[in-house]
Amino acid sequence: MKLFGSSNGARPLYLLQSRVRVRVKAGFGAFLSTEALRQPADKGWTDTLYHRVVLVADPRISVVPVLDRWVEEGKPVEKTDLQSMVKRMMDFRRYSHALEISMWMSDQRYFPLTPGDLAYRLQLINKVRGLEHAENYFNNIPRGLKHYQPYGALLRCYAEEKSVEKAEALFEKMKESNMLSSFVYNMLIKLYSGIGELGKIDATFQEMEEEGIFPDFFTYNFLMEAYASTSNINGMEKILKRIQDPKVPANWHIYAVAAKGYTKIGLMDKALAALKESEKHIPRKKGRFAYGFILSVYADVGNKDEVHRVWNSCKAREKLSNTIYMCMISALLKLDDIEGAEAILKEWEIRFDFYDFRVPNLLIGAYCRKGLLGKAESLVGQAIESGRTPLANTWDRLAGGYFREGQTLKAVEMMKKALQMTGQTVWKPNPANVLASLEYFRDQKDVEAAEEFVKMLRHLGLLTKENYLCLLRTYLLAGKPVTDLLEQMKEDGLNLDDETQKVLEEKNNQCHPESSC
Repeated sequence: MKLFGSSNGARPLYLLQSRVRVRVKAGFGAFLSTEALRQPADKGWTDTLYHRVVLVADPRISVVPVLDRWVEEGKPVEKTDLQSMVKRMMDFRRYSHALEISMWMSDQRYFPLTPGDLAYRLQLINKVRGLEHAENYFNNIPRGLKHYQPYGALLRCYAEEKSVEKAEALFEKMKESNMLSSFVYNMLIKLYSGIGELGKIDATFQEMEEEGIFPDFFTYNFLMEAYASTSNINGMEKILKRIQDPKVPANWHIYAVAAKGYTKIGLMDKALAALKESEKHIPRKKGRFAYGFILSVYADVGNKDEVHRVWNSCKAREKLSNTIYMCMISALLKLDDIEGAEAILKEWEIRFDFYDFRVPNLLIGAYCRKGLLGKAESLVGQAIESGRTPLANTWDRLAGGYFREGQTLKAVEMMKKALQMTGQTVWKPNPANVLASLEYFRDQKDVEAAEEFVKMLRHLGLLTKENYLCLLRTYLLAGKPVTDLLEQMKEDGLNLDDETQKVLEEKNNQCHPESSC
């Protein structure tokens, strides 16, 4: 079956995929098993424990064997190296790996833990196992180590989980124990911002000043984000006025968030003025994140000239990365400048040896949204011909484009490719694409294909009740007994509720084509 047609004689993508090779550079997440980490992956690759850990990109694969092998090879392990890896894995949002390293640090290497180590671990337990486990861990911390840091970490957990009563109770306990700081108040402000309690934000900030706790960068950032998100112009301008004082800490982010707030309500002149001020505060070193954020806001304003000016300024001052190229391409796509985005992509391809598929994915997604499927196919095909490996969400984006254009069979094949790429980092497919694929199998009464598709979803932990109900309708239409399927649903935690019973009782066991699965 030919999934992609081609007028120039190029091979279709489903044939090219068999030729894909994985190319690895240090510091990037190629999708390798731990067995693949025995040897250096490239000439430019430095064999360090950190690099070996980074290469295990799939969070479902444990990094403990990598750590153990390093020790078995007689190589040294310093606590500071492990602490650094924990922080870096957290920066990459690889929380399960960070937690494994933290646990290995004490359980296998027997390094003594500091209150700071415990604070990081507590945050990771919340991310990986949930708040109840984090609370249990906190309660079991020895009294001699239960200092400010673990308390602050638990407060952060409560703020992230929007657990208001627990956060406020812990705040009072920290207050009684003289543990107040700008961080503690910042967490409350962040919590109240997340639940839209502007009155409590103002009261908390007032109490902070009355207690003699000086606000820091984060305080003003959280306040500005709260006011901007709710279009509270008075609050925004109160903060902008306050940070005019040289004694008050200010940074680029406060002004850039203000610009987003002004843009949201159409005050473009004020947004541009805030952006200009934001640029003045971009740090001279490591300012790429600032440039990326500011590029995005200039695109929101709709000013292409300013986007290009800031981009040129960034190129003159910063060491460019995949991420900043993604920011520039995204900004141009916001401005509907496909040609400009294509030019930046070509520049990126020339500059970088490592092909990070997240970068072309931005254009592929834009092509698919606009119905330019020929361009999307060509970009993916060229990359595969060059030995590059598409990501799972590359195929997912193509599937979305095909579904929109009514090319259902191609779309379903793309979804199968996406779900088969189980060795990549955590990825969640577009639920609409998943359901449309199952609806296709339902309409075809293809139980076998539907079961295989659901099996892949289950393997990735992505099955939903809606998916199961669609499979159930497929069974009914095909006249297949549903007893085993209903048992499987129960095993997966989906009880037979009224909605399931309604499907079973549909007249003549038929799933009407006009009804949605």
